[in-house]
Amino acid sequence: METSRLEFFSDGVFAIAATLLIINVSVDAPGGALGAALKHSWPQYTAYAVSFLIIGIWWINHSAIMVMVERVDRTFLFANIALLACIAFLPFPTRLVADHFRDDGVRAAAITYGLTATAAAICASFVWFYAAIGRGLIAETVDQRVVSAMTRSIVPAVPINAAATLVTLWSPYTGLALFAALNLFYVLGSSLFERG
Repeated sequence: METSRLEFFSDGVFAIAATLLIINVSVDAPGGALGAALKHSWPQYTAYAVSFLIIGIWWINHSAIMVMVERVDRTFLFANIALLACIAFLPFPTRLVADHFRDDGVRAAAITYGLTATAAAICASFVWFYAAIGRGLIAETVDQRVVSAMTRSIVPAVPINAAATLVTLWSPYTGLALFAALNLFYVLGSSLFERG
């Protein structure tokens, strides 16, 4: 099966998930105190920005994978659906973190966020390794150095997200900071993985 329909569907899910993030941002300004309410709502802006960045990184990685994949089969399609389910779910824990950042629910919210990120990393790893092992779905024209670079970028995702999730059990704020730092690393350090 060709990859074009899968790419269109996937791009649509990524776009909808990114859009849902901003729908969840709201400001409650009783009595017209909008300035104070906007200042008080900074956790929502931060959660939106970090989660939008995360979805953007997943989309970039997914696009990079699809450039190399020549064809897909049912197993790959179902694995991709599982990844997209995690991406589409991300606005929910994002909203939980934003809503409970200042109260006792922050730990449960951070754990939910971490479990979602870890599940997405597991699904993305399966998608990639299913395609790449033995180059089963990879186009013959793709240089092996490019395949190896993608593997190097995918491998750390599961253990790092899982570790950050475990940290949230001890300190939810530290765990959330680790998720933000992890994604900044992927943005700023992506060139490290691209070196053959």
